[in-house]
Amino acid sequence: MTTNRSLGFIAAALMTAGSTTALCCREALARPLQDGDAVAAATPSRIGPIDLLERARPWLAPQGAPTLRGKVVLVNFWTYSCINSLRALPYLRAWSDRYGDKGLQVVGVHAPEFGFEHDPAKVRSAIAALGIGYPNLQDNDYAIWSAFSNEGWPGFYFIDAKGQVRAYRVGEGGYDQAEQLLRKLLTEAGHDVSGVPLASITGQGIEAEADWRNLKSPEAYLGYAKAAAFASPGGFERDAAHRYAPARALPLNRWDLSGDWSVGPDFAVSGGSDGAIRFRFHARDAHFVLGAPAGGKPVRFRVTIDGAAPGADHGADTDAAGWGELRQDRLYQIVRQHGAVTDRTVRIEFSQPGVRAYSVTFG
Repeated sequence: MTTNRSLGFIAAALMTAGSTTALCCREALARPLQDGDAVAAATPSRIGPIDLLERARPWLAPQGAPTLRGKVVLVNFWTYSCINSLRALPYLRAWSDRYGDKGLQVVGVHAPEFGFEHDPAKVRSAIAALGIGYPNLQDNDYAIWSAFSNEGWPGFYFIDAKGQVRAYRVGEGGYDQAEQLLRKLLTEAGHDVSGVPLASITGQGIEAEADWRNLKSPEAYLGYAKAAAFASPGGFERDAAHRYAPARALPLNRWDLSGDWSVGPDFAVSGGSDGAIRFRFHARDAHFVLGAPAGGKPVRFRVTIDGAAPGADHGADTDAAGWGELRQDRLYQIVRQHGAVTDRTVRIEFSQPGVRAYSVTFG
């Protein structure tokens, strides 16, 4: 998803080109932050960012609406099934903990990518499971996203204690520079942060930083509206039940279906007990965004890598034999390789119908 930045809080480009990083919505450049005159903090309606955030609804319990005036505010646009958003969380949690009593307020703006992420109950459950203690807005209609002219997940806006947007970035990385900017803004506001150590921050498990050097596979959507590189013979049978066959060969970054599936614009739904997805990828990690069938019963799934059980290369949501269980609508890590990263074929098969498969992402 791309948003024009002609309106909103940012009137000029803040950053120069940097390293490439994959966003949940698209491939984009993650660029270094700049602080200062490149930012304009007025919208056409003359409503500043703090006014806009304070008027926004709904704030998700248990944190509720925070007090923002006079504080340095870091706004993070995210969505809970996005691996890029998840890998930013260790830094956001750490900054909130380090500087929360020094005048910093972190605010999450949850702007959903997929339909199930519009459900506030599911978002609240995800916030609790992820250990997020700072306040979050639910931005289902993208009102806050549009007002900020945000471009992707994760997006970051740095607002000083006078309510002026001082910097923006989209994408992962540059966290050391971001923390230095936060310290500068807090110091400007009269807070002494000299006693707060600049300890390293390292994500664990699914939140660990991507292996960028070996990441050679892009995000792939499984609904036909944005799907690419689909390899099953005959292509998609749109919006209808169809029995798919696997491709005879699967080159790098192509994928296929086998068994009974109904493919809609946003996701593919399994129609039997043998529905499977294969993807030929080159990355340390592989993740699927999956939705559980109606009725709430868990669904077992099985993952293989190059036709064999993953063993030590299983993900956080699978065991060494490749078994996992689908209970919630969320992102599932099914592979984390520990040896040399080469081209591999991952296959996931579902034991029951009704599973919704949205996308495949890598790290």
